This record gives sequence, structure tokens and C-alpha cells, in this order.
Amino acid sequence: MEPEKSVSSELKAKVAWAGETLDRLRQEISKAVIGQTQMIDRLLIAILCDGHVLLEGVPGIAKTLVVNTLAKALQLHFKRIQFTPDLLPSDLIGTTIFHPKEGTFSVQKGPVFTNVVLADEINRAPPKVQSALLEVMQERQVTIAGETFKTETPFFVLGTQNPIEHEGTYPLPEAQTDRFMMKVLVNYPQKKEEMEVVLRVSQPSPPAIKAILSPADITELQNTARAIYLDEKILNYIVDIVMATRAPQELLEYGASPRASIYLAAGAKAHALMQARTYVIPFDVKAIAADILRHRLVLSYEAQAQEVTADKIIEQIFEKVPTP
Repeated sequence: MEPEKSVSSELKAKVAWAGETLDRLRQEISKAVIGQTQMIDRLLIAILCDGHVLLEGVPGIAKTLVVNTLAKALQLHFKRIQFTPDLLPSDLIGTTIFHPKEGTFSVQKGPVFTNVVLADEINRAPPKVQSALLEVMQERQVTIAGETFKTETPFFVLGTQNPIEHEGTYPLPEAQTDRFMMKVLVNYPQKKEEMEVVLRVSQPSPPAIKAILSPADITELQNTARAIYLDEKILNYIVDIVMATRAPQELLEYGASPRASIYLAAGAKAHALMQARTYVIPFDVKAIAADILRHRLVLSYEAQAQEVTADKIIEQIFEKVPTP
């Protein structure tokens, strides 16, 4: 899978710098966040791929803290929006305000005009609001009173869902969840980690987070990630995995779209970059496949009755598809 002499010395230098810088970024985040290394790594991969992430986990497991700390370390503006049943699309994207004295209107931009948006409990807002946010995610622009405004660059949306409470929620349709690059399951901390969390709360003040990267550095990292070498055998492997989700079987109603292949290839490159590698290996694909595929599989009634999860089906697919 390793390219012969096709990788330039310039790319090697950029990849080495990226690996070192991303390590420093992880270390800086760990000053404020105990554990949750997988969530942090997945968020970094999404940023490298210019993608959005859906986080699923119970309240109180540091989702907001991780995102806020990451934004500080990247020198990005961060806004958290609490999604509720009475939220309106204008509460997100903005509206026009009339000034009686001047007899004029002015545009008041909404909270989506920032670098990092945390859409907390995204499934609690009605479909119109969800659709407005997902349109911004896709188009990277907003139209208010006939005038179009671009979102900030870079622009990342992180939606959260609570897997326990379903009353008063509006589940995201499959066509909309498909716009999220990844769905990451956020787990409880380990015992040692939780003990450290308890001890840290008693400290007088939270640790200060230093800026490790700038928005311009993020763009450079994204360009470097795109330049990572992807062998044709690995590309075939990626497409075979995604196509296997569409194969007729009693446990699946629908499989993943071509968007899954695009994100899986991009995510594997980003994963390789985080290991300071100039090329993709099968391990990179396997490491992120579940996060990219799980929300794109529509399970059949048989699967739900047997309590078979999307992750279990993904495991079965990896057992069937030959590794190059």
C-alpha cells in the first residue's frame, strides 16, 4: 500500500508537521478534558475532512466541554444552540429587523454565523428547524430577505442526541443524517478517568487552553489530508465495503449511499495523516468505518426484533469483504 518514490519530500515534511501538531493539539485538549480520546480523534478527523459530526451519548459526559476546548485550541468562534420544540428557523439563521425611526430594515444574523456550531439535542427541534440547519451545513450559506450570506470559514456543525429520551423528539430522517460525515457514540468514562474528573472539579479554576492552530493552519491541514496517497486496492476495498451494505439481506432495508464511499476515503486519509503517514492502509479504513456507516444503514424489522445493531452488521461485512 505504500507508494514507491511518488511521494514528494514536501508532502513528507507537511505530514510530519501535521502529525506533530495534532499530537500537541491532543495534549492541549487533555488539559481540560479527561479521557474521551476517541471522540476527540473523530472530531479532528471531521475537521480535517471539512465534515460535520453527530454525537450520541447521555448528558454529562463532556460533549460540550470537548467541543468548546477544541474551538479554543483552534482559535475558532464557538456557539452552542439548545434545540427545543418552540425553536424557529429564524432563531438559527437570523431575520430582518425594522427600525421605525429610519423606516429601514437591517439583517440580524443568527448563531449559525460562527466557526463551530454545537446543535445540542438536535432531535428536539421540529423538522423545519432541523431542515434549516442541515441546509446551512450543505450549502455553507444562508438567505435572509433575499440576500445571501456565506458562513464562516472553516464551518463545522456538531449535533448531539440523547439515546435514552425519545418523548417529545423529532428523529432526523435518513436523508438528513446522511449529511453528517460521522455518527460517534460517546461512552461513559473509565473509573480512573471519572475519579480524576471528580478531583479536578475541586480545583479553583479550569486550566487555560493555549491556541495551537489558526484557521489558516486548518486549511493547510485539510489540503495535506487530501494529498495523502490512496492506493487503488484500498479504494476498491472501500467501495466493496459500502456496496456490501446494499447487498440484499434480511437485516437491512437500505444500505449506504455513495456519500459513504466519499467520506470513508477522505476519513481514511485523515486517519493516516493523524498517524503521520503519507499513505492509507486497511487499518485506517477499519478504524473509522463504523462511525461513518452506522447512521447510513436502515435496519429491517427482523434486525430490530432480533436486537441486531448497525455496528454488528458492519462487523459482519468486514468479516466477508477480503482485506487487501
